Amino acid sequence: MDFSELVKTRQSVREFDNRLIDRAVLNKCTEAARLAPSACNSQPWKFLIVDEPELVKKVASCTYSNLVKFNKFTDNASAFAVIAMEPGTFSSKAGAIFTNTDYALMDMGMAVEHFCLQAAELNLGTCILGWRRQGAIKKLLNIPTNKKVGLVIAIGYEKEPIIRKKVRKPIEEMSSYNKY
Repeated sequence: MDFSELVKTRQSVREFDNRLIDRAVLNKCTEAARLAPSACNSQPWKFLIVDEPELVKKVASCTYSNLVKFNKFTDNASAFAVIAMEPGTFSSKAGAIFTNTDYALMDMGMAVEHFCLQAAELNLGTCILGWRRQGAIKKLLNIPTNKKVGLVIAIGYEKEPIIRKKVRKPIEEMSSYNKY
């Protein structure tokens, strides 16, 4: 599949079947994330891949609560990638201060998108989750208390693969040449 087709077909998947995912497939996704660019090559992330079925269920339960139920679909995920934020290099941290820009968040976003695009090429569905009970996930996965969980990716084979129409702003509204 060429890149244009890949970005048209990659979507957030919220219905997974129960197939397990081969670690070689998950490793390809992790390798794609590893190769993502980052400010000053700081690579401020650690991808924790969760594929043990019992642990997957426990991580899933940390992505929703009695009050916030919209991630309940994660109960059917086959795996998760939990992205822990790591400190950047001195140069990237200095640049962030001088430009008032959090490069680590942008870097993580690029790595996560690399992961998800590779997953889509391999016929895996993903959903990037911003809401999670960070403390519970950190405890469950032995993430040091001084680290933050940046994002969580639910991973699995899509139950009924149907590419939804993407509703996006017109290109003229979201871009321009040479001036705002």
